Amino acid sequence: MERGNEFLQFEDVYKHYHHDVYCFLLSMSRNPQVADELTQETFYRALKGIRKFKGESSLKTWLCQIAKNTYLSYVDKQKVYAENEVSQDILTSDQMSKSMEHENAEAIYIKKEQKLSIYRLLHSLEEPYKEVFTLRAIGDLSFKEIGEIFDRKEGWARVTYHRAKLKIRELMKEGS
Repeated sequence: MERGNEFLQFEDVYKHYHHDVYCFLLSMSRNPQVADELTQETFYRALKGIRKFKGESSLKTWLCQIAKNTYLSYVDKQKVYAENEVSQDILTSDQMSKSMEHENAEAIYIKKEQKLSIYRLLHSLEEPYKEVFTLRAIGDLSFKEIGEIFDRKEGWARVTYHRAKLKIRELMKEGS
């Protein structure tokens, strides 16, 4: 749907792009139920914000950008939920022996530290490297779609992604 085609109903947009958005979210979440739920949320947000669509990118790219933001919001909420769950698990582990408690706490700490170091590494990348890498590696977007999001050419997206990978390798070597 181009911006000028005013009489295409949103239901038609949903029917046309539902599968693409679902597959995009499935590639990020790796969970069919989560992808389905987030697809519904994406189209809800798109419906609320359809007047903001300026036609500067394809409708599919715009929907995938909304889907990416919806997924990132979901991940942030899950982190808070998981941290609360881990805290609850630690609080209710009085039935375990002291050595088991120590091993679990240590494993939880190590896992949390590993995740944190990966997030720090990605966070330390400068823009646009951080977002291009995330869109390609996690979002599974094509270089053409990434270029459209940034209003650039496909070649720019390829080069930026390659440079981001090099920067990540460099940061990993420095951290070792």
